[in-house]
Amino acid sequence: MTAETGTVGVDQIGIYLPHRVLPLDTLAAARKVPTEKIHIGLGAYQMAVTAPWEDAVTLGANAAARLFAQGQVKPEEIGLLIVATETAVDHAKPVSIFLHDLLGIPNNCRVFELKHACYGGTAGVMMAADWIRSGAAAGRKALVVSTDIARYPLQSSAEFTQGAGAAAVAVSAQPRLLALDPISGVYAKNVYDFWRPLDKREALVDGKFSVDCYLDALAGAVADFCAARNRTGDKNTAPLYTQLAALLYHTPFPKMAYKAHLRLLESEWQRTGTQPADAAAAAARSYAELVDPWLEASRKVGNIYTASLYLCLAWLAERAADRFEGKRVGLFSYGSGCCAEFFTGTFVPGSAQTAARIGVADLLAARQQLTVEEYERLARDGTNGGVPPSGDAAFCHLAAVRDEKRFYERNGITG
Repeated sequence: MTAETGTVGVDQIGIYLPHRVLPLDTLAAARKVPTEKIHIGLGAYQMAVTAPWEDAVTLGANAAARLFAQGQVKPEEIGLLIVATETAVDHAKPVSIFLHDLLGIPNNCRVFELKHACYGGTAGVMMAADWIRSGAAAGRKALVVSTDIARYPLQSSAEFTQGAGAAAVAVSAQPRLLALDPISGVYAKNVYDFWRPLDKREALVDGKFSVDCYLDALAGAVADFCAARNRTGDKNTAPLYTQLAALLYHTPFPKMAYKAHLRLLESEWQRTGTQPADAAAAAARSYAELVDPWLEASRKVGNIYTASLYLCLAWLAERAADRFEGKRVGLFSYGSGCCAEFFTGTFVPGSAQTAARIGVADLLAARQQLTVEEYERLARDGTNGGVPPSGDAAFCHLAAVRDEKRFYERNGITG
């Protein structure tokens, strides 16, 4: 790949995480599950837990408010607002229109909600980038908010892969963070690996099949990416991973990123005929260098569906943008059902200054640890609204649900 990149990309990222977190070793002890099965088998250590006044609307609005509070993007600049979620609050009224109101975004803004399981966030980013490239933006920016709560029944096999959080991504023609390359690779196939019928609060999943679908979609998307790149005349025959400074994967649980990277390496070795003599050692080195450092936030948050990939991107940017300016990274997004996309982007000059404003580490450090009993009580309480305690520094909350209508209030906090 050449060093040149397009001018459309990620201008800024805002992340929001619930203030409550459950250490998974305490949950493992309560469920009589060996801790190593969670720490090693899943690669997970903590999971974010929502309170009754938190839902997909509040998580997304708080992420966007944190983005605006960084001072580089203003609400009045937004001409397209897309919210991606698989935990929507209504079958007809979109999460995005609540955010439009809460955030004070102008009326002349296209607003809608987008769904394709965990792929929805990337679908929104790509749609926003195309909107800007088309000229329809007329100098304005797009705001893509990915917001989700991964929720499963108490004492179920999926309980340890829960989580919650949101990522707000501003997309512009003069990005301050990551310039997106115009080429991407996609893969789609109708499968039932993970789904949530309209009458159910928790999702259904065929775990092993879902892992297989993810890996097949990765191989398909990467193959399509390489084919698309070849059509541009780029004849670089080196394995794709050798051309990238980092690789970020959709991370329903951190061990999935490890499985994904192994599949990518195997596919690239086969495509280029470059498998090393000691493939296992080479894979371990590649994973440790390109993938593992950017999974720390996911290990401490859990699965956040549409926002998962962008939490990894925010963590990389915050921790290492100063070392990555001018370097290209690869990103893979997967959504059950299924659709997947592999794409690349380059950190622009000055991106370290922008990335330093994101604040994921501060969010992680400020959380309150729960006992298993407190977590179970919150799970039983559900999302019914309420008044958060003064220690919950957030922009807004769900105040009440009355007559099947949801009422949100701003807290007067901007970041």
